[in-house]
Amino acid sequence: MPTGAGKSLCYQIPALCRAGVGIIVSPLIALMQDQVAALNELGIRAAAINSNIDPRAVAETKAAIRNGTIDLVYVAPERLLMDEFLALLDASPIALFAIDEAHCVSQWGHDFRPHYIGLSLLAERYPNIPRIALTATADAPTRRDIVEKLGLHGSPQFISGFDRPNIHYRIEERHSAQQQITQFIRESHAGQAGIVYCLSRKGVEDMCAHLVSEGFTALPYHAGLPADVRQQNQQRFLRDEAIVMVATIAFGMGIDKPDVRFVIHANIPKNIEAYYQETGRAGRDGLPSEALMLYGMKDVVLQRNFIEEGDAPDMQKRIEHEKLGALLGLCETAGCRRQILLRYFGDDSAPCGNCDCCDTPPATFDGSIAAQKALSCVYRTGQRFGVQYLINVLLGKVDSRMEQFGHTKVSTFGIGTEYGIHEWQGIFRQLVALNYLTSAGEHGGLKLTPEGATFLKERPTLPLRHITHRKGKARKHKESLAKELGVAYDSDAAPELFNALKSLRLQLAKAQNLPPYVIFHDKTLRELAVRQPSTPEDLMQVSGVGERKAERYGAFFLQAIAEYNASQAA
Repeated sequence: MPTGAGKSLCYQIPALCRAGVGIIVSPLIALMQDQVAALNELGIRAAAINSNIDPRAVAETKAAIRNGTIDLVYVAPERLLMDEFLALLDASPIALFAIDEAHCVSQWGHDFRPHYIGLSLLAERYPNIPRIALTATADAPTRRDIVEKLGLHGSPQFISGFDRPNIHYRIEERHSAQQQITQFIRESHAGQAGIVYCLSRKGVEDMCAHLVSEGFTALPYHAGLPADVRQQNQQRFLRDEAIVMVATIAFGMGIDKPDVRFVIHANIPKNIEAYYQETGRAGRDGLPSEALMLYGMKDVVLQRNFIEEGDAPDMQKRIEHEKLGALLGLCETAGCRRQILLRYFGDDSAPCGNCDCCDTPPATFDGSIAAQKALSCVYRTGQRFGVQYLINVLLGKVDSRMEQFGHTKVSTFGIGTEYGIHEWQGIFRQLVALNYLTSAGEHGGLKLTPEGATFLKERPTLPLRHITHRKGKARKHKESLAKELGVAYDSDAAPELFNALKSLRLQLAKAQNLPPYVIFHDKTLRELAVRQPSTPEDLMQVSGVGERKAERYGAFFLQAIAEYNASQAA
């Protein structure tokens, strides 16, 4: 299920209904703390066990597990696999095991973590206790790996659509990242919370300093900062209203802040899974949000170097190169961004009308002849060579390998001189994105897909994107998008009342040392400002107001609405 769609409910509700304790395997401390705070606020007995928790509290939680007097306990895989913790589970009533962020078990996934593989022992050691694996970003190979590595053979799979219709996708070539990002935030998201991802620690520090100099409240987050500074910055981001967090990818997994209105990538991420998960941190409340990615060829070189210099085996490096190629195809597609994203995960949609390519279709050219030359070159050279080699053949650039393999004599040698290296790279990436070319199973090699072979036979017209500089233009108006999504937006709500309700929420949150959204999401406040309930019964009809929250906070919010209406009548 996509980020923010309710995966947690899939194990929280069964854990409450079944006898015993729900054990939730989670990779990051931030995720545990966030979910535990929200569950405790709802009156659910939940706790986490990790290195940040006081030893006395850990001992109390362990006793509660043994006695079955707690509903849900969050642990990291490393902790769960300790002999001492397994002995505790052996002696305790367990309702279920939930493996969150399950893509971490797969080397096909974007965030492989070796400790997750050890979770296979749950199937062997506790064969009669239900297990559920959950993730937002598993393509078909990753799903197969999850089933295999976690011993879930024969189990039903539930695959929701991957679409996040409230997120507007926009991708631009980078020319001045600081200027582009400043302009984007100032024009579209001033006074709102967001995340800016940078590739390096220095990039984070420079971008953060620039945004602060431009008047934004920005904080840095990267592994080079002291742990207490990272913790303080994360807490400010979660608990304040309009912080821009500038971070490396060390930040974000499991961050459940629902009112993040934008996510920006100042550099390209590793692959589409990482991009989709990171952009999914925007708009978890369902309100209109935006994802901006800036990309340049320097990023591509850096990411390829990261892959090559890593310790992964050759097969893993080949997978990572293939995934990077798919991401570049997304960057340079002439079609709907959402369609490319969803197809990658085996899903689909009509053109979305909510991405930059749908807003302002890019300049294209008839790429039929170029595609025929590129695909023919792949075929004529044996369907096993990488892009740079194929481009050299098309440009007639002779090297020793080409003479060795006799490729100076193939019909495609030297027939592509109308384009330069940069243009051919873009053409090849688009052919990969269109699924006309795929990995040949060797390092960096390409082969024709059935669709590519059909194209060569039928030779239809093929619009390809010009590889030129292009600025983003009009976006679908947020109010019209909100109406399509069926949610209240600013123009529907009384702005003064909405701001008064936000101030009240912040005051209540600070008094209890909670993030404001644990009390009510922005979506709930907007609906309160639209409906303006006057009785507890009316209040309970508003999305996000349950019985416990109505009892705990209802009087405060009803009073604020009544005072607003009185001031309007005066």
